[in-house]
Amino acid sequence: MPRNAVSRGLPDFPWDSLAGAKAKAQSHPDGIVNLSVGTPVDPVAPLIRDALASVSQVPGYPTTHGEPALREAAVAALARRYGVTGIDPVAVLPAIGTKEMIAWMPTLLGLGAGDLVVIPEVAYPTYEVGALMAGCRVLRADGLTRLGPERPELIFINSPSNPTGKVLGIDHLRKVVDFARSRNAIVVSDECYLGLTWEAEAASILDPRVCDGDHTNLLAVHSLSKTSNLASYRAGFVTGDPALVAELLEVRKHAGMIVPYPVQAAMTAALGDDDHENEQRERYRKRREILLDAVRRAGFTVDNSEAGLYLWLTREEACRDTVDWFADRGILVAPGDFYGPGSRRHVRMALTETDERIAAAASRL
Repeated sequence: MPRNAVSRGLPDFPWDSLAGAKAKAQSHPDGIVNLSVGTPVDPVAPLIRDALASVSQVPGYPTTHGEPALREAAVAALARRYGVTGIDPVAVLPAIGTKEMIAWMPTLLGLGAGDLVVIPEVAYPTYEVGALMAGCRVLRADGLTRLGPERPELIFINSPSNPTGKVLGIDHLRKVVDFARSRNAIVVSDECYLGLTWEAEAASILDPRVCDGDHTNLLAVHSLSKTSNLASYRAGFVTGDPALVAELLEVRKHAGMIVPYPVQAAMTAALGDDDHENEQRERYRKRREILLDAVRRAGFTVDNSEAGLYLWLTREEACRDTVDWFADRGILVAPGDFYGPGSRRHVRMALTETDERIAAAASRL
């Protein structure tokens, strides 16, 4: 064991605790329906695969900043899909998957011991992990009143939320921006599910209605894993405040955090085409309708779940008991305690299985 092992200061990797439930679900006569991890199962669109292959012969190092065409495609996609304007392509930086960017964000921005990082009360675990890796203090808070006189250095928000599917309205986002500016805090908005809305409108932190066109101290993190099915490509990007993006770029150049050139070409193609995104969104919409009806008929309450790739379920019992109930039926879901102490009576059900497996899950319920 290293003298100062970083892992000692981190929580246990949550997915390891699902081994028993997974084995039980796998013993079902018709096989497991794995709805625990939101990993894409549908094929990558041909135009993206073709773009990747078209530059597979290029031998040289790619740029950390990303090719100009990629950054321009990201700017155009944000404007076209989400109404985000006023971004200079210079203020776009590709990431080796957004989990990597989020995990290293506090460190890359120079945060350290004593600095406060605010994360949602029910949250994707990597926000906390990233703060702990940098030696920061962590506070879970959904409302600004919980912060009192504290002066956080960084505030993570996530809308639409993983795991709950909750969407933060424009008024809420404006309050976050105003508060952060009053205390000179950085806001990092994880917007990986912005393209998957079902029952509410979701806005970017960079939306002019939220920030009045001023991106100072604001960063938005975007992933191509969801509606473009590029989880295996490790493809994402961050944009927003040009000064913050420039700082991230300088550090990442030194650290060798570079998105491979063929992946950059694939990202450019994906960001330039909306048809494949729309097709994938409709697949998830249909799967959501089937599962939503099935879990409600089985007696579960579905909270939030207005957007994103998950249903957030409860029947007011310990989440591990619910996980076991599903495992008895050959279905694996994620326990709410993965996402913080305030979610021990919920489970997260992903929409990411094939149509055949989704139908199998519904029939078992």
